[in-house]
Amino acid sequence: MSKVVILGAGIAGHTAASHLRRKLSGEHEILVVSPNRNYQWVPSNIWVGIGRMNVSDVSFPLEPVYKKHGIGYKQARVVSFHPEGSSTENKPFVRVEYIYGESAGIQEDISYDYLINATGPKLAFDLTEGLNPGTNKAFSVCTYDHAIHASAALHQLISSVRSSGKRAKILIGTGHARATCQGAAFEYILNVEKELVKFNVRDKVDVTWISNEFQLGDFGMDGMLLTYGNTTLESSDMVEMVFADRGIKWILGAGVYKVEDGKVLYENLDGDYKTEEFDFAMLIPSFSGHGFKAYDKVNNDITDKLFKGFMIVDADYSAKPYEEWSVQDWPETYQNPSYKNIFAPGIAFAPPHAISRPRKSKNGTDIFPSPPRTGMPSGITAKIVSDNIIDTIKSGSPSHAVSLNHKGSMGNMGAACIASAGYGLLEGNGISMTTFPIVPDYNKYKHTHGRDLKKTFGDMGLAGHWLKLLLHYAFLYKAKMKPFWWLIPE
Repeated sequence: MSKVVILGAGIAGHTAASHLRRKLSGEHEILVVSPNRNYQWVPSNIWVGIGRMNVSDVSFPLEPVYKKHGIGYKQARVVSFHPEGSSTENKPFVRVEYIYGESAGIQEDISYDYLINATGPKLAFDLTEGLNPGTNKAFSVCTYDHAIHASAALHQLISSVRSSGKRAKILIGTGHARATCQGAAFEYILNVEKELVKFNVRDKVDVTWISNEFQLGDFGMDGMLLTYGNTTLESSDMVEMVFADRGIKWILGAGVYKVEDGKVLYENLDGDYKTEEFDFAMLIPSFSGHGFKAYDKVNNDITDKLFKGFMIVDADYSAKPYEEWSVQDWPETYQNPSYKNIFAPGIAFAPPHAISRPRKSKNGTDIFPSPPRTGMPSGITAKIVSDNIIDTIKSGSPSHAVSLNHKGSMGNMGAACIASAGYGLLEGNGISMTTFPIVPDYNKYKHTHGRDLKKTFGDMGLAGHWLKLLLHYAFLYKAKMKPFWWLIPE
């Protein structure tokens, strides 16, 4: 019998647990350890953040689903990693601490044969002074709790503008010089603008995009050259067209370093320190590793064998200039090279480098997006990891002796992003962008900005909005492991 422990129950962790349980017989134990009691479909937090969906529309309790399907579950947080076991027990384990109920504060050592670290990122609001969500008129939509508060504050501002007739300012984008997830902020700004139109206050509110991107439409992927109808255009041109059509202003190359009451302080690439005032802001924080520690069997610190901020996997982490970066640097199996029974799919793995070109301000400050690994890549990499563990278990061989046949690099993986403004069947405008590969391959696609134009395209219209709604319900159905859920792709 083998025991697979999965840390985290987000898209990557939940996907891994689902596939492992479906494909492994009941004699093998699948255990999920997560501080969260609910699964949340994060992409739809955008709609919670404008009041068009409730928390119950985007989340559900994990324990009943896991119990029904024979998956173990503990609501706890990871304390430390012990991949060699201890001086008295050779079995590797993770130390966790319970955070709920009568067991809160109690620690337990959980042994494993295979470990999947799907803990995702720490939402590092603390790396930007004053960015704590719900303070200084700045909010977040990274969790459904954050999104509820953002919606309440947004509609309070709308009510104030309607009653007083006074002008207001809204600022949406990134709240740190190295923040990622520009796509979520992009979708939110479109939904907020739509909400202002709905309540007839659009002419009274200035809406501004602020981002660490060098160009619009970078999204942490160095932008895209894409097909749009019968034409080919840059993603920057497409986003500029969308913003200009809606009267949205933009500030680029901005590294926000402090938030005060109704004001952000930022540094730009020219080295200038500037401020921007607002009455409501939604700013995406930096993502960081959780600061986990790892120890060998005699309790020596071996954190650097497992972590480089996020978890070390089969990537090329050697320092080299931007011009020498390539798709071959990116991991394919998400397996830790020092401990072959540990894997890290999704946001939990340490990227070898940025995807967007690194840029520094004239003061030497890094101002450019970190690489995105959310959504579709999280699900795909989790399935790759699960299939390799399944094959290894079924082979009966030790994990270090088995060749991993399931591979998938972000350098040969595509992703789709749909930013939908509005909610309901008859209103809404979806802006769809599909890119392949995520990490541009400038050798293979020399003349098309590193992307295959047959698979990299954009579109706008009601159909894209319908697709976003369809995906919302389809992926929640899949996550609840309802009949034939596995037929829905990652």
